[in-house]
Amino acid sequence: MKDTADCSSIAFLSREWRGRLKPMALTFNKGCIILMMCLLFVNNLYAQTLNQNLQTAFNKLQQDGQSTYASISLTILDAKTGEVVFTINPNMGLATASTLKTITTVTAMNVLGPDYRFKTKLSRGQGTLGADGTWNGDIVIEGSDDPTLGSWRWEETKESVVLREFVEGVKKAGIKKINGSIIAAGINHPPSGWIWQDMGNYYGAFPANLCWRENQYDVLLKPTQPSKPVTLVGTVPAMPYLQFVNQLVTGAAGTGDNAYATLPVNSNKVFLQGTYAIDQDKHKIAAALPDPAYEAARRLKDTLQSLGITVTGKAESETMQTTAGDSRDILSSNVLATHYSPPLRKIIYWLNQKSINLYAEQLLMAMADSLKTTDYPSVTRNFWKGRGIDTNSLNIFDGSGLSPGNRVTTVTMARILQSARKESWFGDFFDSLPIYNNMHMKSGYINNVLAYAGYQTYKGRELCFSIIVNNFSGKTSSIRQKMFAVLDELKW
Repeated sequence: MKDTADCSSIAFLSREWRGRLKPMALTFNKGCIILMMCLLFVNNLYAQTLNQNLQTAFNKLQQDGQSTYASISLTILDAKTGEVVFTINPNMGLATASTLKTITTVTAMNVLGPDYRFKTKLSRGQGTLGADGTWNGDIVIEGSDDPTLGSWRWEETKESVVLREFVEGVKKAGIKKINGSIIAAGINHPPSGWIWQDMGNYYGAFPANLCWRENQYDVLLKPTQPSKPVTLVGTVPAMPYLQFVNQLVTGAAGTGDNAYATLPVNSNKVFLQGTYAIDQDKHKIAAALPDPAYEAARRLKDTLQSLGITVTGKAESETMQTTAGDSRDILSSNVLATHYSPPLRKIIYWLNQKSINLYAEQLLMAMADSLKTTDYPSVTRNFWKGRGIDTNSLNIFDGSGLSPGNRVTTVTMARILQSARKESWFGDFFDSLPIYNNMHMKSGYINNVLAYAGYQTYKGRELCFSIIVNNFSGKTSSIRQKMFAVLDELKW
């Protein structure tokens, strides 16, 4: 009875208060509507203010004397929804410089996956193993496009660690002597569109199926007196098979490092040209290996022999065999050791932080190899075509942006950045972007081209952006600060 009475009381009270609550509810609903309208008004006001400020800042950049003959584009999107926040000249195709690495990185994370690891195998070629431990045949390093093989950036990829893994594989197979050669299966793949002056320097190292120590070495220099020759001291590591033509001149104090190496394809002749200031303290430049596969084979042979495993043959690369007309089938399923690279999610960190051109090109090669094609740039274009992007807005020759012939629109770059925001691996990609001007963004610079692409939060709203200036005049440092002034409008 008590429960029934309570229910009746409740029902009674509901009827009694119904008349009073109705106007209160209407008042509450009106309040909500007013509040929502206020919020919308404030949001619109913020949006209008941002657009006005961006327009003013962009106009100032465009009207600057450094931009008289320049082409400039800016696109800003909502990183969550893809809504266009602000854009000027969004469909203008421009040279991207290294901001193209953001597109290559996002594509690779989609195609290969964040946990992808390169696998480099050491195997026995055709041959026989004698009772005394003599292997009558070749030992082969099989390249897998791994850009980190022999790199100093991770403990597990260092030259000494990789060589130790390979030597242990030989020993476990019972091999005590090799009556054959050490062959590295991997050839160079110079990207189209790169300029002569870049190739031969560390940043223009050729992509290859088999990389070694990021395909570079150091050239040791000693400046003398201004206008006098720079002395070539040596190389690290030693490169006894390279022939250097030293044309370097000592520059005056304050003129900096303007030294570069040029390297003909499939040649062991290295030209050192330019100037190197007398007050430079590094006393070295980094140059590109002409045949990284050969260097890997040479280092393995030397290591084996230093540990008492005789190698009667020579160190060779696939390029050397091809040049000599050698058509031996060197690959084998008899694997002695397998080296695994760090996962892709860790590789992209160094790729973007240090803007390593080689890493970007190797990812492009790996994607192409996984899809059985040799048209490397088509992998990127075809992938984004499937995501609704017009390939005419993505005219590229390489994966790093080193080619001055690349042409990409800022709206396409921003859309690709926005697509990454919803992926589970976005945190790894975001962390891979350097911090410039207190913003997470990738920079890009080649001759008279400066670009930035990345992310920024404005009043709690996550944005992604791409800004590119081509054909500016004057100092790069000056146009950089003027571009930063535009991007500073996103800092609220």
